[in-house]
Amino acid sequence: MSTSAQAGAPPAADQSTFEIPPATKRCVMAFILVGFAHLAVGIVMGFLQGMSYMGIDLFPFVGIFDNYYQALSIHGTFNVLMFTTFFILGFLTLVTVKTLQRPLWSTGLLRVNFWLTLVGALLTDWALLTGRGTVLFTSYAPLQAHPAYYIGLALVVVGTLVLLLNLVVTYIHWRRDNPGQRTPLMAFAALTTLIMWGLATFGVVVQFVGMLIPWSLGLLEGVDPLLSRTLFWQSGHPIVYFWLLPAYISWYFMLPAQNGGKLFSESLARLAFLLFIPLSLPVGFHHQFVDPGVSEGYKALHAFITFGVFMPSMITAFTVLASLETGARSRGGQGRLGWIRRLNWSNPAVAAQLLGMIIFALGGISGLVNASFNLNLVVHNTLFVPGHFHLTVGTAVALTFMGTAYWLVPHLTGRKLWGGRLAIAQVWLWFVGMLLMSRGMTWAGLQGAPRRTFMAGATYKLPEWTSSFQLLGVGGAILTVSGVLFFVILAATLLNKARVEASEVEFPIATPLYQENVPGLLDRFAPWVVVAVLLVVMGYGPMYWQMLNDLQMTSPGFRSF
Repeated sequence: MSTSAQAGAPPAADQSTFEIPPATKRCVMAFILVGFAHLAVGIVMGFLQGMSYMGIDLFPFVGIFDNYYQALSIHGTFNVLMFTTFFILGFLTLVTVKTLQRPLWSTGLLRVNFWLTLVGALLTDWALLTGRGTVLFTSYAPLQAHPAYYIGLALVVVGTLVLLLNLVVTYIHWRRDNPGQRTPLMAFAALTTLIMWGLATFGVVVQFVGMLIPWSLGLLEGVDPLLSRTLFWQSGHPIVYFWLLPAYISWYFMLPAQNGGKLFSESLARLAFLLFIPLSLPVGFHHQFVDPGVSEGYKALHAFITFGVFMPSMITAFTVLASLETGARSRGGQGRLGWIRRLNWSNPAVAAQLLGMIIFALGGISGLVNASFNLNLVVHNTLFVPGHFHLTVGTAVALTFMGTAYWLVPHLTGRKLWGGRLAIAQVWLWFVGMLLMSRGMTWAGLQGAPRRTFMAGATYKLPEWTSSFQLLGVGGAILTVSGVLFFVILAATLLNKARVEASEVEFPIATPLYQENVPGLLDRFAPWVVVAVLLVVMGYGPMYWQMLNDLQMTSPGFRSF
């Protein structure tokens, strides 16, 4: 890219002059609705689990589920894999097309993308709902699922790579037609997200295609559980940022505009997103601190880089808060903290994201415990761990996606949002419910309560866990009520005959507060990709070499549940 391209200002054309093609809108809407359909089922499974911690076993009354572990597998896979992936595919498509102001390279490929991903989801759904995929969302060997489960998940991953191809070619064509211009911010962030994820898929692709699928088909007699776990976590931690960065896109580039503000710093925003490419990839061994066969030195290296990936999140905290403050003060906010009251809390799309950001701060702090070797030994495989990720993906991501839907669905359909005040109540209920449930989980985890364990009627429950389990169950019940309200509002909006004016659901785009001389390095992907590959080779290469030399594909498959 030329120097002028690196330093040039983004196009000044009016975003409102470009209309998103109807076929693209329909595909985006289909992706989002399939994602939320999975979330609905996942919330029901979460409620059943929450009640079990209170000693109320509802599983015998739900005839299609065999046991707690089937419901747990459905809850994890539907919520953290299917819901997030489908929403993200639709959302990233939309923001890229809108901000590049051009149709996708291939709308036909987008349709293929949707149906391929949907077929994959349905295969996995069938395996889970019929009790043939009870291996939890981590797919840990030697627990073995039906081939449909693994093939389905593989197709979902392929769907994300197909979108990456479509958006990259679209971007190349945009670059050809706009020499000397910086990439529009939201399109830049969407591409960064998918490039990072494309690199991260190496582990899970090798695991599923090279090991789990042929093993489940009977083509391999056994697997090596340590190698399988390592391949999973090479992708399994970066997927957190695949979930999180689309929420960041809304926080950075949409939320300030919804509050009447501007983006505080374009350079900091670009830097934060680009840092996730090299820093999010070589961190998986911090999930394997207690695994034998992994060098302590490499565990320490991954722990160090895991603390490093906290840096772009801190940049985000500063930049997003500064952007929100500019908007709140323009609305009359006064004092050091008084401006917070002037944020647009009456808008459910805004309130959901603001509350999600508050919860995310707590999730980030608890994440530092998981990344620290000594502290991790205290909480490993306890309820503290799901307490942490329910704050991150369960609220920062899920609540942001719900809030985004409150303006996005009217924007795509032209139908007026139904029940605005009810939507405000819904997001606050999710916030309160998650605070209670996560507090119960982390409290119980610090007291030694194990995760992934059926507690209703368990003889090994300790009396001191009772209060935290009750808190967990009450919080889970409140979350379920919030979830029901969300789907009532969503369904009523889709059926609402009242139409909304285009000006009421404009696509929110925050413009930078200052005209900056953005360094050219912050509008290029290649250097960051090269650094990421080098770090992955350093962080995984020697351990993979050792594991392949000690390879023992001897573990048969087990179906315990």
